[in-house]
Amino acid sequence: MERREFIRVCATGIAATGVPSGFAAQDAAPALYARAKLVDAQGRPLRASAIPANKNFVFLYPFASTPCFLLNLGKRAKAGSVLKTAANQSYEWKGGVGPAGSVVAYSAICAHQLAYPTRQISFISYRAQAGGANKLGQVIHCCAEHSQYDPSDGARVMAGPAPQPLAAILLEHDARTDEMTAVGTLGGEMFNQFFAKYEFKLSLEHGGAARQAVSGTAVVSELESYCRQQVRC
Repeated sequence: MERREFIRVCATGIAATGVPSGFAAQDAAPALYARAKLVDAQGRPLRASAIPANKNFVFLYPFASTPCFLLNLGKRAKAGSVLKTAANQSYEWKGGVGPAGSVVAYSAICAHQLAYPTRQISFISYRAQAGGANKLGQVIHCCAEHSQYDPSDGARVMAGPAPQPLAAILLEHDARTDEMTAVGTLGGEMFNQFFAKYEFKLSLEHGGAARQAVSGTAVVSELESYCRQQVRC
């Protein structure tokens, strides 16, 4: 099924029954949020084929304080794997987008202790190469407790104490323009826990806008420019 059609079916199912068409009641259904086109710092639409491979990019979605990773894995991220949330709900990973099917996006909030990239420091990032405590290459590695996720397979947990994969960010790719739009999430969201744990810190950084929905556009930045320091382990 084409991604645009998949999103339409999900939206129709939610409106009609509360559970998307094609998903059993016990499944983790997609959560649809406001649409946000991915753009660069100048507000120009980001094209999937122009994203360098194996580099960390970050954007805020679906809320003004919740960061996500955008990655071009340099290889097709195949669909079809069945994953489970910490609550034991199943869902099917839909694969990558873009001309090569290699572009993926995930919530950058670690599923274990909720470590996330801040403007000051990031303990979590994509690592193309193995090294140090990172025994696996091509994984998203959180140095807080060494949870490692496979971004080519729905952010499946490969190592460490994380109880579930990172939540996937659903991207709608326009084959005509090569542009991408974030439309929702799939998998175990950690947003409520995130807001509860970091309530005071987020209020200082964002005022009352931490839970503000991102819509219209979402600015994509290189992780190196988004935060001052990346912890390597």
